[in-house]
Amino acid sequence: MEKILRATRSVCPVCLKNIPAVLVSGSGGSVIMEKSCPEHGSFSAAVWQGLMDFDRWTQGSEALPDGGALGCPQGCGLCGEHETETCCALLEVTSRCDLHCRFCFARGGESSAQPSEDELKAAIRDISERCGGPLLQLSGGEPTMRDDLPGLVRYAKEAGCRYVQLNTNGLRLAKDPDYAARLAEAGLDIVFLQFDGTDNSIYEYLRGAPLLETKLEAIRVCGGLRIGVTLVPTVVPGVNDGDLGRLVSLAASLSPAVRGVHFQPVSYFGRYPEMPDGGERYTLDRLMRDISDQAGIDPDSFMPSRCDHPLCGFHSDYLIEPTGELSPLSSITRALFGRSRAKENREYVAKHWRRADGGAESEKSSSSETDFDVFLRRIKTERLTLSAMAFQDAMNLNIERLRRCSMHVYDGGRIKPFCSRYLSPVAP
Repeated sequence: MEKILRATRSVCPVCLKNIPAVLVSGSGGSVIMEKSCPEHGSFSAAVWQGLMDFDRWTQGSEALPDGGALGCPQGCGLCGEHETETCCALLEVTSRCDLHCRFCFARGGESSAQPSEDELKAAIRDISERCGGPLLQLSGGEPTMRDDLPGLVRYAKEAGCRYVQLNTNGLRLAKDPDYAARLAEAGLDIVFLQFDGTDNSIYEYLRGAPLLETKLEAIRVCGGLRIGVTLVPTVVPGVNDGDLGRLVSLAASLSPAVRGVHFQPVSYFGRYPEMPDGGERYTLDRLMRDISDQAGIDPDSFMPSRCDHPLCGFHSDYLIEPTGELSPLSSITRALFGRSRAKENREYVAKHWRRADGGAESEKSSSSETDFDVFLRRIKTERLTLSAMAFQDAMNLNIERLRRCSMHVYDGGRIKPFCSRYLSPVAP
């Protein structure tokens, strides 16, 4: 018999109206969201598959208050009910793209529109002032379609954005090292590189071309320029969910150029708004279990996101051993993973993703080093961060989660939680 675990609110996936929802227990420890729209009927979506302990993972998260969040997400723009400040602010600098990916939340390449340089500088100033100098993500479309991107990076730093990140497919970075060098000189801290797996068949399915060697070349270019790279795979069941262990191993072998892997379980919005017939939701606990099984990682080393809702993702750190195995640093970092303010989370995340080591000489041991010195050096140069962000779509949107989102999108002067900005209806 189903047991109601939590009352919350969601949206009708057809009309996107705010409606009541409940999380109910299913078989084998699974958790299902159930909701009903007076006009379009009832819907359900898997939230948890029971592969890890749901109660333990969500311990300490607070339910929506009665009568709260009735205007969400239609009125999103960080209202007074929103619980979390901005950690990462995303700014779309173009709609243009040199790929046409099967899955794209921003529908890149479907328009040639892009803001002017002056419009983007005004937006950057606004973001910095209103969000307290957040980690700024320059996104698109494909941001490297803009020749003036280095100037925008430099301007963002001057405007007070402490860290600047580029979300990119990496094609231009690989093909035009001089362009990448201009980005580095302008102060680019982090490259979030679309990187879906270790086999070209994965890229051919998801991105329409065999791009593995191009992606590896982009890493080599960024490594030479000392720009930190985080690999960002979109994980799609039946496509690359069996490649996660090899992907983690590859990332470890490319350290310190590669700082981490940021997994994004596929969500159904943007260019791909509906689940395939018979498709199974790829839940956060399944992602953690697959990584654990394939990479030989203790599942207890995964920890909930620092200042978002626990169901939004995880973030954990590992020391890369000489054998290539990963040793959890949880005993050192667990105390830091209580719920934190957005500013503290931004500093923690950015310092792990950016390339902060001091050069080739600092990566070598010396005879005068103590064991603790060696350990600190290894923490700096031989660490890999594994993290995830489980974006929500119209089927599984949980407004309890949305109110704690710290990843925000600048949209025409409004600052919106990511999952409300890109929310797409499904066909009735």
